[in-house]
Amino acid sequence: MQQRGFEIVSRYQEAGLQLPQRATKQAAGYDFAAAEDFTLPSIWRGNFLKLLWQIRYQDQVSADDIAAADHVLKPYLVPTGIKAYMQPGEYLQLANRSSNPLKHGLVLPNGVGVVDADYYNNPKNEGEIFFQLVNCSTHDIVIKKGERLGQGIFMSYLQADQDNGGNAERTGGFGSSGR
Repeated sequence: MQQRGFEIVSRYQEAGLQLPQRATKQAAGYDFAAAEDFTLPSIWRGNFLKLLWQIRYQDQVSADDIAAADHVLKPYLVPTGIKAYMQPGEYLQLANRSSNPLKHGLVLPNGVGVVDADYYNNPKNEGEIFFQLVNCSTHDIVIKKGERLGQGIFMSYLQADQDNGGNAERTGGFGSSGR
């Protein structure tokens, strides 16, 4: 019986992807790489700077100005082409590479990602794992196919004594278990 591991999602079966591996014997995390070339725009784009200028100089800020700035500030989902299977009571924690913020200005806006066991093979996206990234550098960053994005660590979790929740079945993909 398989306990936990990784598979390539069907849309990347012929893309020559490698399954995540640990870099050293004592490494906790499995390195995840980009499934394809991906450009992460810098947050320091014109619409965001325009909004900051308007706020600073107390100019009128419209809903369209805010929406345009929000479009630039949103995180992007970088595909890995990988899905993970695991046992009940486990999840895969996604963490940024320690060098990403320092060397490249790339951050995970949610701190860590959580991939639940029932995300595997969900009907919406087959359980493909994405890294949610924001580019805080002054220029666009091109992530090349095969370049490491972050790491995944299999973890166990505990439940509260009077846990009455969690009875719903997953019906979607990324971000589908709540609002």
